[in-house]
Amino acid sequence: MSSSTNSIRSLSLEGTVGRLEALLNAGSENATHAAVVAHPHPLYGGTLHNKVVFHAMKSLNSFGFPVLRFNFRGTGLSQGEHDHGEGEQEDVRTALNWLDSEFHLPLIFAGFSFGAAVGLGVACADSRVRAAIGLGIPVIPADDRYYEFDFLLQCSKPKLFVSGSRDQFGPRPKLEALISSLPEPKQLVIVDSADHFFEGRLKEMREAIESWVRSNILAIPL
Repeated sequence: MSSSTNSIRSLSLEGTVGRLEALLNAGSENATHAAVVAHPHPLYGGTLHNKVVFHAMKSLNSFGFPVLRFNFRGTGLSQGEHDHGEGEQEDVRTALNWLDSEFHLPLIFAGFSFGAAVGLGVACADSRVRAAIGLGIPVIPADDRYYEFDFLLQCSKPKLFVSGSRDQFGPRPKLEALISSLPEPKQLVIVDSADHFFEGRLKEMREAIESWVRSNILAIPL
């Protein structure tokens, strides 16, 4: 496993409704991929500093990948207003475009909860994105938030899904039914005793990501 430079850059990405606040954790000189990590619902406290987002970044950055986190429109210092998942897809595209222009490397997308719901469809449709990670997929409605995942039925890229066994928005039977309907390659990891935010189980979440990257992205023997 490569070691990252531990350098962090504060960025301002030019999005479709103004600037998007972002942080880039630098990768190694011989990086093979670059990654984007998208945060959970901004109206419920989600930002690029979310613990799950941070630990997902650390997992991907540990392989030497440069990793970009950004705040969706209307969050933190990002301009614009929350757009209930529609405009946020453009924010994901903005992040992917910036990473591609900066590094010209194969891309990996990772999203947590809302970030997964709005970003996985963008990632699956983008030929530059070679693999996708969904953390805490919200497969049942939460208040007025309901997400469709039919787009995944056409996604033949390598896909990793990680959820907690006590995730209130991702009951295991419904999650397993969704994943079983998807094309290969795919993997579902259920973290025992973890809730939606992997509280107390972030280490297990990170290990799931790292193991999957080794075997599916880098083909490094365990």
